Amino acid sequence: MRWIKGVILAIIALIVLIFGILFAVRNQAAIPLDIIWAKLPPASLSLWLLSTLVVGVLLGMLAMTGMYLRLRTALVRARHDQRTQQKELDQLRTRELKEAS
Repeated sequence: MRWIKGVILAIIALIVLIFGILFAVRNQAAIPLDIIWAKLPPASLSLWLLSTLVVGVLLGMLAMTGMYLRLRTALVRARHDQRTQQKELDQLRTRELKEAS
């Protein structure tokens, strides 16, 4: 079952890669990008779109860092509490066995 999932993901990745290559090849015209405060030099449309994708991914990762750290801290705290409770449970079990003997 895992290999079927791997094959399907590989096929999807290959299709996306082919579409990306075709898009880059068919959009080679140099386009200047005019942002409100700056005029950027002419570059291909595919380069502009790829660069905005990279910037968007990086900004998304930066935005999620706070939530990730908060959840990671909560997980560490929960694991610590679980270990403490497991030790207490083990002590209670051994105490009951000693008292029953």
